[in-house]
Formats: sequence, C-alpha cells, structure tokens
Amino acid sequence: MRRTLLRRAGVIVLDYVYAGRHQLRAVFDRGTPESLVAGEGDRAPVVLLPGIYETWRFLRPLADHIHASGHPVHVVTALERNRMSVPEAAALVTRHLQEHDLEGVVIVAHSKGGLVAKYLMGMPDSGPRIRSAVTVATPFAGSSLARLIPVPAIRALMPNTPGLVRLALSRAVNAQIVSVWGWFDPHVPEGSRLEGARNIELDVGGHFRILARPELLAVVDEVLAPAD
Repeated sequence: MRRTLLRRAGVIVLDYVYAGRHQLRAVFDRGTPESLVAGEGDRAPVVLLPGIYETWRFLRPLADHIHASGHPVHVVTALERNRMSVPEAAALVTRHLQEHDLEGVVIVAHSKGGLVAKYLMGMPDSGPRIRSAVTVATPFAGSSLARLIPVPAIRALMPNTPGLVRLALSRAVNAQIVSVWGWFDPHVPEGSRLEGARNIELDVGGHFRILARPELLAVVDEVLAPAD
C-alpha cells in the first residue's frame, strides 16, 4: 500500500514537472500552424485538439511526430486555451473543417479535446468528414475532482453535468474512437474507458506525461497507418 502511494505521489510530481516544462516551452514557441501542413501529401489529415487551459503549442511534440510521418496536421487557433463549452469548441472546429474542405480526418485529442472530438463526430455537419479519433486521458465520465475548483470551465467537467450525460448517452460514434489512458491519472480518477470504443490502458502514469511516451506514439502511428 505504501509503495503504491509513493509511486502515485511520484507520478503526480513528474506529471506537473512535464506540464510546467511544456507550458513554458509553448510560451516561447514561435512555430506557425502553417508549418504543420507544409509538404502535405496524400496521407490522412490530422486535426489536433488540446485539453482545457492548453493551446495547440502544448501538444507541439505530438504534432511534430505526426507531421514527420507525412500527415498534414491542422490546429484550430481560435480554440485558444479551450476554456469554452464543448459545443462552442466543436463549432469552431467544424468551421475549420469546412473552410479547408477536410475529409477522412483523424482527430488526435488530449483530455477535454476528446470530448470535443466525440461531439464533432456525432454532428451532421462535421461527422461525415471524420474517419476516427485517438483520445488521450479524456474524462468521458467526467472528473470528480472538477468540483474542487470553482471555475465554471472546469466544473463543466464534473460527472452528471447535463452536457456530459447527453454526450455519454450518444454512443453511435464510439466504435470510431480509440481511447488511451495511463494506469493512474491524477486528474481523471474515473478513468477514460468508453463503452464500445477501442480502449487501451498504457503502463504509464500521469495526465500529461503520457503525451510524449513512445507507447502512445505507437498507438497513434497504428491508427494513422494506411489501410491495406
């Protein structure tokens, strides 16, 4: 028991070190969204969706990995730090899909971004444009810890909030989703298992550190691989 508690405490420390380092890196990142679609070929377009209080730059290492494998990576800068409601965020992403006439899209999303991805996949204007989604550490059942933070954008992620309940009851697109999470997520104690989806638990601890782990990159590469 003590070893487990110490291991979890270590995960929390390392998770916040990772988050702090990459939030700081994002501040000084001068790369442009255009560079991630440069040189695009015929591989599936990828749309990257960050979690709450994250910009697309926080996910830059993941974006660079996907782009290096030959995929154009689209980011929706209008999301900013993704503090808006899930439907509002989905509307912005839908507009991006339409303006760039994207088809056969694979969404790669972190945390709250996965909720936006599922919402998009169930909408008539955006759903037909999306092939599949890889969601990482997404609170599909909400997070009980959200009630501890008196910020509306975070409290909207509490379990049993009307928006999350409606999204959970909509299961038509679940089979198109690959939900990935670590053995211990200090931000989402309920876990990220999604009924009907392909669910993958990695031997990785943390809500943020998982984003840079080779195990996750391997899953993303597998989903993006062209069908035979």
